[in-house]
Amino acid sequence: MKIKTLSLSLGYLLLGSLLFVSCLEDRVDLTKVSYTHEEYAILSQHLNLPLERASFQVEFPAHMTRTGAVAPEIDDAKATLGSVLFYDKKLSANNKVSCESCHKQSLAFSDDVAFSEGFDGQLTKRNSLPLASTPNFESSYNGSGNSFFTGMQAGFFWDERAHSIAEQSKMTLEDDIEMGVDIYQLAGKLSDIPYYQILFQKAYGSPSATPDKITDALEVFINSFVSVSSPFDEGLNQHQTPFADFTNFSQQENLGKTLFNTHCNGCHSSDFTALVETVANNGLDIEYEDKGMGERTQLDFDNGRFKVPFLRNVALTGPYMHDGRFETLEEVIDHYSEGIQDHPNLDFRLRDGFNNAAQPRRFNFTETEKAALIAFLHTVTDDKFIQDERFADPFK
Repeated sequence: MKIKTLSLSLGYLLLGSLLFVSCLEDRVDLTKVSYTHEEYAILSQHLNLPLERASFQVEFPAHMTRTGAVAPEIDDAKATLGSVLFYDKKLSANNKVSCESCHKQSLAFSDDVAFSEGFDGQLTKRNSLPLASTPNFESSYNGSGNSFFTGMQAGFFWDERAHSIAEQSKMTLEDDIEMGVDIYQLAGKLSDIPYYQILFQKAYGSPSATPDKITDALEVFINSFVSVSSPFDEGLNQHQTPFADFTNFSQQENLGKTLFNTHCNGCHSSDFTALVETVANNGLDIEYEDKGMGERTQLDFDNGRFKVPFLRNVALTGPYMHDGRFETLEEVIDHYSEGIQDHPNLDFRLRDGFNNAAQPRRFNFTETEKAALIAFLHTVTDDKFIQDERFADPFK
């Protein structure tokens, strides 16, 4: 009898041990490990990447999904590679600048100087546009869903010469002032670096870099930028229309929003999400040294016409305009209030009538109205985004 009892006890113990081991195995299976120990050891020599790859998945707020905007699908392995490429100075001809050199996360991926410094110390021709001025690139630039005019599609750069993030990245990499590389030579250079061999293998199934893979990975990383956690987004989610007084706003901020919707939304949109206008002449000068679109198209009609930027995080992205001539938002508002110049191509929305003979508008904002506009423009700052560790420098 004792032997039988002992046998049963041993059987239960063995069964329990097997179940325990099985549970441990299940737990191991549930743990996401993106790299082998050998791979992670190589990556860790240079990078602060987590063993479990960060998720770059995109979620849109209610006010965007209501308009039919659909969040893009992000490949985490490609976005991870893109983040390393974005911050790596080896992407420049002399290993001195990276994409981040002109697009800093704390500044909503803009720069704080009128003209940025390129790889050999020369200054860029135009001010660096912020990469976090849109709620998301794909939703804002693909001309579908929430665009005011059906089929409207914005381009990239101040003269809109690029039609995608990938094309923009290639032009920047090969620019004689900005980064100065031959993209094919760059691909060979990166293919010889052990940590890139691992990251390209994870993202594309091959350790070799190619020009298309480089620009695609950068595009995926940048398209994972979603800046929609501002006080303005909170108010728009609650009230469903940008024309209502937001309960999370002060009286001054609501006044500023009303002024913006009355005078500025014809070019910049009321919800800071929809695409309303792509390029315009906003009367900065009578004669433009930099002719903007006209320099590219060689059409007189395009002289002095530049990209109409999205304005999310605008309080972080000064100096302003294509040449960074305005240091502060106060100067920008003063321009629209009293300083619009009578250029032949001045946008019709900035004239007192609907013909070229009409005089430039003078909004003549009071000091109270100017302060209200400034207060409102600060409500579209997304502090959560500019502190998001997923978008921070991965290098040690």
